[in-house]
Amino acid sequence: MKIRTDIVKMYKEIHGWVGIISGLALFIAFYAGAITMFEEPLQRWASAPTRLAPPPPLDRTDELVAKVIAAHPEAATDYDIHVETGPDRPARMSWEVRTPGGDGHAPRETFYASLAPDGGLQVEREGPSPVAQFVDVLHQQVGLPFEHEISMPIMGAIALLYTIAIVSGLIVLLPSLVSDLFALRIGKNVKRMWLDVHNVLGLFSLPFHLIMALTAIVFAFHDQFYDAQGALFGGKDRRPPVSVAPPEAGGQTLAPTEVLRRVAEQAPGFTVQQISYGVDRAEQPSLRVTGRDPRYGLRGPTFGLVELDPASGAFTSTDYMPGHQDGWGATIASFFALHFGSYGGTPIRWSYFLMGLAGAFLFYTGNLLWVESRRKRERKDGLPEQTRSTRMLAALTIGVPLGCMAGISVTVAAAKPLGLGATEGMHSAIYYAVFLVFVGWALLRGAPRASLELTVGCIVAMLCIPAATLLTMNSHPPVLPIVDAVAITLAAALMVSLVPAARRSKHGPRDSVWSRQTASP
Repeated sequence: MKIRTDIVKMYKEIHGWVGIISGLALFIAFYAGAITMFEEPLQRWASAPTRLAPPPPLDRTDELVAKVIAAHPEAATDYDIHVETGPDRPARMSWEVRTPGGDGHAPRETFYASLAPDGGLQVEREGPSPVAQFVDVLHQQVGLPFEHEISMPIMGAIALLYTIAIVSGLIVLLPSLVSDLFALRIGKNVKRMWLDVHNVLGLFSLPFHLIMALTAIVFAFHDQFYDAQGALFGGKDRRPPVSVAPPEAGGQTLAPTEVLRRVAEQAPGFTVQQISYGVDRAEQPSLRVTGRDPRYGLRGPTFGLVELDPASGAFTSTDYMPGHQDGWGATIASFFALHFGSYGGTPIRWSYFLMGLAGAFLFYTGNLLWVESRRKRERKDGLPEQTRSTRMLAALTIGVPLGCMAGISVTVAAAKPLGLGATEGMHSAIYYAVFLVFVGWALLRGAPRASLELTVGCIVAMLCIPAATLLTMNSHPPVLPIVDAVAITLAAALMVSLVPAARRSKHGPRDSVWSRQTASP
């Protein structure tokens, strides 16, 4: 396909600049996003054994609920019954309470309850590890440490730049698409090799990246979209419904075992994970069930949701219920499922995990190419050495990705020794402390030295994960060794990358930002 040279050049400039502006944030989003493909297994791996007695059978749930409400009346308006229990759901019943004196945005405390062997009530505040949730928030906010309401519009702007980078990159590649489609020229021309890797990764994962970019824009601005939709349709609030229809006159709220029976009758194949009892805005009882159905894609990362009449168990709202949605709802759910990888079971999750890592590597190679292009341009302009801005960008290209990988590794590893006392704030502090140390070290030492030193540091950070498993085996029975195996595999991949990096640093062109011969300490 022929495109005028000036047009290709213009789109190449656009692709380079929007990529360099958004690339580092997108690396964090994709690397953390790859890990969230296994958010629930990671939470099980990280969570300490509970001090509560084993969950009572479902047919004793009424007894448990009665004792909880007698001791904690605040639980009566909103509590959850966990049908499936484990390290990530350590109790049969849980409820949340806002921090005393807080407003509507105040943090909540979660309580978990069980029955002791003698029938007495047991209540604990400590629950499953929050580290998996922290990694998910890191992914959603592209690594930004701000409040969610501030971070999401910024994320949306980055997603818009990401979309522009995809379109402009495709236009740049079109003239040489046939000749460069399967080209991967490994040799002395390092820039050509990285360009081939970048092009192959970008082209073959193009549908995946388009889905990620467009859905990220929707997630970032969904409130604005709903507000605009409400204004267009007469000012009505078109957000998803938040309450259920009132129960039948004189009816009693169904017990969990009866809820399971009614759901099985109306939705065979749907597996219930949690039953939520509450009171809606009209002060009427409400009943929601969350779970999964492997035959359908799910709107959320790990669940489908249906609302029921609390007295009869009849479905009253199926907007999020797989297999029971209308055409529009099913279309929207499919769009969301494509982002979360919540369809197709384990093979799809592993595919998304690998594509997430490949996407992170795509943005890393993009930054490398931009830095190398700057070197070539500055050499043509007769500059004796790299400019400060180019050296800083090279340092950030090393510090941000390695800082992200090391920070996530250390905070995940810390979940086991922290045990039941861990909070999301603790994990956030650990991550950002490691991340900032890596970025600061890269800026202080320069890209050539820091690339080797921080790679070693990142390897050590990743090996902290299996080390934490070994050190806490007595108090923390090992589960899901795949988490440790993945950490070891990624550490091994970084070890392999050390050899060519060291060679490049020592024997590369003297005017390169990756050469130690001209690096400034």
